Amino acid sequence: MNARALDASSLRDPGLLALMAPASVAVVGASSDPGRIGGRPINWMLRAGYQGEIYPINPARAEVQGLRSYDSVAALPHTPDAAIVAVPAPQVVGTLEALGEKGVRAAVVLSSGFAEVPGEGAALQQQLLDTARRHGMRMLGPNCLGLFNANVGWYATFTTAFESGWPRAGRIGVVSQSGAFGSHLVCLARDRGMGTPFCVTTGNQADITVGEIIHWYAQDPEVDVIAAYVEGVTRADVFVEALAAAQRARKPVVMLKVGRSAIGHRAAQSHTASVAGNDVVTDAVLREFGVARVRSVDELLDVAYMAALKTYPLRNTLGVASISGGVGVLISDIAEDEGMAMPPMPLATQKRLLELLPYASPVNPVDCTAQALNDPTLVRSFTRAMVEEGQYTSVLSFYAQLAGVPPVADRLMEDLAVLRQEHPDRLFVVSGTMTQDRQRAYDASGLAVLEDPVRAARAIAAMGRLGEAFERSHSSWLPEPAVLTLPRGPMSEAQAKQLLAEHGVDIAPEQLCADVESAVHAARSFGWPVVLKIVSPDIAHKTEMGGVLMGVGDEEAVRSGFDLLLSRAKAHVPNASIEGVLVARQMQGGVECLMGIQRDPVFGPMAVFGLGGIFVELLNDVVLRRCPFNEEEAERMVRSIRSVGVLDGMRSRPPVDVPALARMLSRLSVFAHHAGDQLESVDLNPVLALPLGQGAYALDALVQTCSNHGKETGK
Repeated sequence: MNARALDASSLRDPGLLALMAPASVAVVGASSDPGRIGGRPINWMLRAGYQGEIYPINPARAEVQGLRSYDSVAALPHTPDAAIVAVPAPQVVGTLEALGEKGVRAAVVLSSGFAEVPGEGAALQQQLLDTARRHGMRMLGPNCLGLFNANVGWYATFTTAFESGWPRAGRIGVVSQSGAFGSHLVCLARDRGMGTPFCVTTGNQADITVGEIIHWYAQDPEVDVIAAYVEGVTRADVFVEALAAAQRARKPVVMLKVGRSAIGHRAAQSHTASVAGNDVVTDAVLREFGVARVRSVDELLDVAYMAALKTYPLRNTLGVASISGGVGVLISDIAEDEGMAMPPMPLATQKRLLELLPYASPVNPVDCTAQALNDPTLVRSFTRAMVEEGQYTSVLSFYAQLAGVPPVADRLMEDLAVLRQEHPDRLFVVSGTMTQDRQRAYDASGLAVLEDPVRAARAIAAMGRLGEAFERSHSSWLPEPAVLTLPRGPMSEAQAKQLLAEHGVDIAPEQLCADVESAVHAARSFGWPVVLKIVSPDIAHKTEMGGVLMGVGDEEAVRSGFDLLLSRAKAHVPNASIEGVLVARQMQGGVECLMGIQRDPVFGPMAVFGLGGIFVELLNDVVLRRCPFNEEEAERMVRSIRSVGVLDGMRSRPPVDVPALARMLSRLSVFAHHAGDQLESVDLNPVLALPLGQGAYALDALVQTCSNHGKETGK
């Protein structure tokens, strides 16, 4: 990476440019000992051949590691682009002040003792941020391990990782909240032959966040794959835009997001002062942008390694060529777990392959058995048939030790390399054991190698999901701006429904009645049976106190039911403000669904959809998405539940009106977007989805505003 290349891109933040590729650097707290925190960055840069000016600052020394040392920032002969700060926490604010006055554009604060520790640390960190911002200076950290850009020899880090070797050349950019983990990841990648010349560790993220670095990589022409370790999301708007930018640029983001457990959440807070957030919500946001979320370091490396080939099959289908029937079954199991299709070979092709080897298994997986050792042309014939006749977008070949045994291995690699050249849109993966030199030869031919066929199958599935995400252009759709003011205090069900109806949510026919005669008249107009509900902003859970009567079938039942509801309300909540009784048509048929809004403290309003009634408790089959979104995205969301077959019609039941559900869900998301911070949650349960063409209606509604101070309203 060089400054000229970055200037040619759309990266316009001069502070980030100074951070990622500075032409000169000051080291405040510089040490002559190359093993100390203030000495390692200088040592690494000198050894790596950094071409910029290095200005050590240490008032106790005239020289540091062969370089002239300066007494202070003010004494520097020139203004450096960036600075590395390695002084005790109490001295950092003053140091940033001096750097800002000098005109330094970026600072890497290695020092710890800020928001990651209890006490005054958070306030001290805020002082750092205020100082940096006052001078227009970008700050990485504090409490970080720093960063490196190996392409220009820029090593603003005190990691020990390079004691065992430098990062390899390549096109993977690493960003990690944890310095130790980021350093560990770089070492593991190097040992696997993967190129990670860029790594940024963000520490406490007082200023520069993981999101900003992902966005930088998304625009950097020298990065193809982004590998990220995230503990908690800070500045969600920046994070979301970064993921969208990576998706637009067709650059995979492979992310290990931790903090799912309660213990993990606490550890994340104490580690880098991050908030791990609701993991279900975070997972929904990552899926929205096609992020490859992984569960382990090995999986992160596997997916990043395979993604570097830049082959992301759309509508991914897997063909397996194996010399082991058992491994073929194992791979098939994993493919099913991952939702990856393995269609059979064409019948004519199966017949022809059996003519070549009568005891082969030609279906898929295709097993040419150990006979491949005697006749290596079998592998060539079987694999070519899979690509050209089976039309699989991904081919996984399991060769075991055969993949590394010359001269058979030479022929195998040559045959696959030819197929790769002839079909560059297909993903070719080999599972087997071999020397590092041979694996590098495979890599050079565009063929991925993973010893474990299970890990290989999972990484291939991830490539297919990336292909789908890149094909699906992310919608940046926003509704027309609107001013929406929610009422303060609790709302009754009737008030909640009226509010939602004004914003396009279809409500079942109903009427609020203040006296028994109007209730009888309303019931008569709706037709029998009807539902009666007590209506009060002070009664949150009507069903628990018998405040809902179903199947009310005649006028006398309405009269007695009206009085019964009033008496029950008075007995259970004597001081409740009663608005009256809600009379609603009891709608029949269809499928009960639920939808709603829940405000997430990190990502804002999230829409929820799933089947209602007993299904939500038994299946826990719900999906989430950030608000707002249009009807097309809403229908995609509705159809993404596992139980979508219930909506499409089962056992002679007609399909329900999914477009009507999508319309309501989209309108609800727009309402939540316009309500902003005023809205805490919306709960529509049930929403009755009638047969196709007949609509969908909210039968019950609960709205909770943030001004309610924890009080629920509605049901």
